[in-house]
Amino acid sequence: MKQWRLKEIVVMSVLSVVFAVVYLAFLPVGKILAGLFGPIGYDLIFGIWFIVSIIAAYIIRKPGAAFLSETIAATVEVLLGNAIGPMLIISGIIQGLGAESAFALTRYKYYNLQVLMLAGMMAALFSFVWGYFTSGFAALSSSYVFAMLLTRMTSGALIAGLLGKWLSDALAKTGVLASFALGKEQRRKHAA
Repeated sequence: MKQWRLKEIVVMSVLSVVFAVVYLAFLPVGKILAGLFGPIGYDLIFGIWFIVSIIAAYIIRKPGAAFLSETIAATVEVLLGNAIGPMLIISGIIQGLGAESAFALTRYKYYNLQVLMLAGMMAALFSFVWGYFTSGFAALSSSYVFAMLLTRMTSGALIAGLLGKWLSDALAKTGVLASFALGKEQRRKHAA
């Protein structure tokens, strides 16, 4: 973090707190979907719980942004009263590592839509493996578990990757990110 500017740390932290609240707000939605569709219901919207890692990495573009933002968001969510408690912090760490792995694969050089969607899918994969062992997925049929994995990875790609990019780009267009990597990229595109 020696190469991080103070404003990057502040923006990442603010995003993490905002999305911790968003994550809590989506818990009832997930419960309704699980009530309607079974365990796979949560997977339909699971990408929302990875979105801050993609947004922070896309805006800041420095190693650790995805991991740290997701870990901070999970910690704040626990402090705000998520019933899962401290185990949620471990989930945040795992999800953050998943998203971070996609950016590490590109050596932190590419932040296009494909990489952002891959980051969402990797967060989904890492979280699913963790959930497999902690949530009793082994008791379900293998075809259902595979459908859950595909659904979660699709949600990660679309909600975290695609929606995360769209939200970040919309924020950048306001000019508030002018001094961040994303804002500078936006200016270069418009100047060309």
